[in-house]
Amino acid sequence: MKVVGFTTMIVDRLYNLFETIGDLVGSACNPAGLGFTKGAPSLDTPVSQACTQAQMESEIYADWCAHFNEKPWLHRKQWEFVYILQSLHLGGMMEPGKRGLGFGVGGEPLPALFAEKGMSILGTDLDPEHAQGLGWIETDQHAASKNAMNNRGICSPEKFERLVDFRSMDMNALDPEISGQFDFCWSACALEHLGSIEKGLKFIENSIDTLRPGGLAVHTTEFNCSSNASTLDNTSTVLFRRRDFERLGRRLARQGHTLTFNFDIGDQPADQHIDVPPYTQNPHLKLQIAEWVTTSYGITVRKAG
Repeated sequence: MKVVGFTTMIVDRLYNLFETIGDLVGSACNPAGLGFTKGAPSLDTPVSQACTQAQMESEIYADWCAHFNEKPWLHRKQWEFVYILQSLHLGGMMEPGKRGLGFGVGGEPLPALFAEKGMSILGTDLDPEHAQGLGWIETDQHAASKNAMNNRGICSPEKFERLVDFRSMDMNALDPEISGQFDFCWSACALEHLGSIEKGLKFIENSIDTLRPGGLAVHTTEFNCSSNASTLDNTSTVLFRRRDFERLGRRLARQGHTLTFNFDIGDQPADQHIDVPPYTQNPHLKLQIAEWVTTSYGITVRKAG
């Protein structure tokens, strides 16, 4: 995962030095509620972590794939759904009567799966006019109606009609009336399309406002595996660096929220394979966008209270 440019290399090495010093000093400089773990990330006890081959070969992974009618394969988009489901399950949110809010749901299977388990769901996506301008409709990444969220028939039509609602919503301008209304919220690889790194981070922070005390926010997005210095920003797809997530973590922890990061990106063959354009999609854990290598990263935040 080559880093281009001498200046970038120097900045990355300086950051690694500061990280080592931070490990020696300990966690005293981090606010309470912010944690870090090392070693291979696992679905047994998921934290905020990257997609890796080992997770996708576990029994937990295969079980969740069966819930949304897919066979396991080495593709990061599938991992994102599994990560969200497992994090919500272990977080006590996969229970009848819980209320969930989905952002940028497109045609993903999660709203229907939640409804089938007895949860009340509000799915949201951009209004069709804005979505068409961004190309989401043409690439089937947009939900224009409620029925698009049950296109796999995971939930019975009657149950889906009763438990699921849909409305258009801009992730950069959340409606104030939904504040504090939900037990959990989620998004799957949507927040990197909000226009900038700062807008993506701000969305995560704003999404927590929609939760009741003790609620859980689970989001997946892009993680720059190549560099902690240079990255893709201020465009239609941005790549978050480790330092961006750490900055977010400190900001959220100071507000009383809780989250833990693991930045291990795996060492198995599929972890080391980089899919380049035109993408083969198998394996598709890491891919090249412009000069950077990226993978999917999940962020889980427990709201204060």
